[in-house]
Amino acid sequence: MSMKKTIAAAMLSVSFSILAIPSAQAETLKIVSGSASSALNVPMNRAVVVESETPFAELSIANPGIADISTLSDRSIYVLGKAPGRTTLTLLAPDGTLITNVDVQVSLDVAEFKERLQQILPGEPIEIRTANDGIVLSGVVSSTVKLDRALDLAERYAPGRVSNLMVVGGVQQVMLKVRFAEMQRSVTKQLEAGVSAGLSTSNLAGAFGLGSGSLVVGAPDPVTKVSPATPAVISNPENSGQALFSFGAGAFQFNVLLEALENKGLVRTLAEPNLTALSGQEAKFLAGGEYPIPVSDNDGITIEYKRFGVELAFTPRVVDGDIINLMINAAVSGVDNSNSIITNGFEVKAFRRRETETTVEMRDGESFAIAGLLQDDFQDLNGQVPWLGDIPVLGALFRSTNYQRNQTELVIIVTPHLVSPVRGEALALPTDRVRPPSEAELFLFGKTASTGKSKGALGEVAKQDYSGSYGYVME
Repeated sequence: MSMKKTIAAAMLSVSFSILAIPSAQAETLKIVSGSASSALNVPMNRAVVVESETPFAELSIANPGIADISTLSDRSIYVLGKAPGRTTLTLLAPDGTLITNVDVQVSLDVAEFKERLQQILPGEPIEIRTANDGIVLSGVVSSTVKLDRALDLAERYAPGRVSNLMVVGGVQQVMLKVRFAEMQRSVTKQLEAGVSAGLSTSNLAGAFGLGSGSLVVGAPDPVTKVSPATPAVISNPENSGQALFSFGAGAFQFNVLLEALENKGLVRTLAEPNLTALSGQEAKFLAGGEYPIPVSDNDGITIEYKRFGVELAFTPRVVDGDIINLMINAAVSGVDNSNSIITNGFEVKAFRRRETETTVEMRDGESFAIAGLLQDDFQDLNGQVPWLGDIPVLGALFRSTNYQRNQTELVIIVTPHLVSPVRGEALALPTDRVRPPSEAELFLFGKTASTGKSKGALGEVAKQDYSGSYGYVME
């Protein structure tokens, strides 16, 4: 009895195995006499069953490396996809005549990939196709981030064989507004004193001086042999705040020179370059010039040019929706006349440059202070005549004091905007409201600009008010 149960269980398992084959079928192609109903698409590593209404006696596959075949009956064929490609299945009748040729296309199995992509990126209209042994993605996605995710997932199923035909929808052009603001303050205070005494007679003249003031006693006259009564004062004509005290008794002269100087300076620098670029593309901007610099080489003296002015280079990347990733390189430079060197007879100027290079991420319309500088330089110098400068009150006559302080404050702020092109009539130029004057307006009335109204699109633009926070208008 146990033997019968064992045989029955074995036969039942075999029947289950045979019934499992149709459930794993990917596609069934029906073949009638002389032709096939359609081409046969077989996913790689999966199988389909081909049925024929006419019994066949022989069948063959053109490339067994692409697909493998086996007969289930005289009317059914089991086709297994092995490698991506295209081949031909031939069926012959018992009398040797041709029943049909079937085109067999074996491609990657992307069913699982489609399911995973729909789970990860729901709602994205991405079309998936196979091409030979690769995957082709097409459609319009909502952001660059989702495009990258779809490509990463496709690489899991077809490494190195993914073709990207997807495009990113929405606004993909970015206008970057950069503001450079710099304030420089300088204060210089200087106090110098000098004391001199002189003695002059008809045959003798002498002088003695202490301190750091620019005061000397004049030499005796070559005819009278007498020194002048008032000493000569040698000083910088740009300095102010000088006071000279002098008194004498007979041939003796005593002089005191006090020189007090205070300078204050303020410099304001502001630049606002604006530049628009396509997402993922670099854009550059320069408003300035090029300075010639002599360079010595084996051929003699050659000239190289150094760029200066307001420079801006940035690469925007719209990441997701209104989130923008920015790679920025911004600089403001200028010729510094206070520092220069002389080489080979040429004077070469120095340059002052404020530059920043960084990568930030922000939303449309948001601002970032990407760079800032607070610099405070202090210098104090005190020089005096030994011992005499330490005397209370009177020691100031034998002492020189210099005080200098320089403060710099710099900030660079960037603001990106997603922009779209508009009609040219909607944009204003700084020159829209300025027209050259006529001869009568120039010579008779002394006007440098015409008061007449512009016509056409220019006139329509001129009527609009662009004095807000957008555009530039020459007042």
